[in-house]
Amino acid sequence: MPVTAVKPATKKGAATSRRILDAAAAEFAEFGIAGARVERITAAAQTNKAQLYGYFGSKDGLFDAVIADRVTSTTAAIPFDVERIPEWAVQVYDENLRHPELTRLIAWVRLERRRSGTWFDGSDHDAKLAAITEAQAEGRIRQGDPFTLLTMIISMASTWSAASEVYTATADEPESVHESRRTLLRESVARLLAP
Repeated sequence: MPVTAVKPATKKGAATSRRILDAAAAEFAEFGIAGARVERITAAAQTNKAQLYGYFGSKDGLFDAVIADRVTSTTAAIPFDVERIPEWAVQVYDENLRHPELTRLIAWVRLERRRSGTWFDGSDHDAKLAAITEAQAEGRIRQGDPFTLLTMIISMASTWSAASEVYTATADEPESVHESRRTLLRESVARLLAP
């Protein structure tokens, strides 16, 4: 059972907790859960093991907190609008370019924790699924299982992400290449959703 992270009581504690989360995100993205080392995390965060364990309970608790933190920040960065799903998919593509560590973290979840089924336990996907269901009922989006449609859209948006099996895009590629991918993605998602 995951350990709930302790919310720091002071600004200094919050700053330390943030440094730990950021250092741990980089460490876990690079080495996974098993390969990550608490010593490297605490050194990068300029703190100690006692503080890390005090805030997060364990290495697994820290990993859970990192995943929750990164998913929350990504969700906040790209709000979902059922009327603009093709553009939302492009924003997911762009977020993957800006923060490739999230897709790497999710790949580690898949490799080391949940080899099948969804990688998350509950999330803001419920609101997205409800919006898709309503749009389907009104004939604005094609029929089909809303979860399957959302999964396909996220997969399409992540085609060139750090979790890609074929090619991983980077932010330093020419903007014309990214714009070509964005156009293809936007048009493909629009076609997928057409009633």
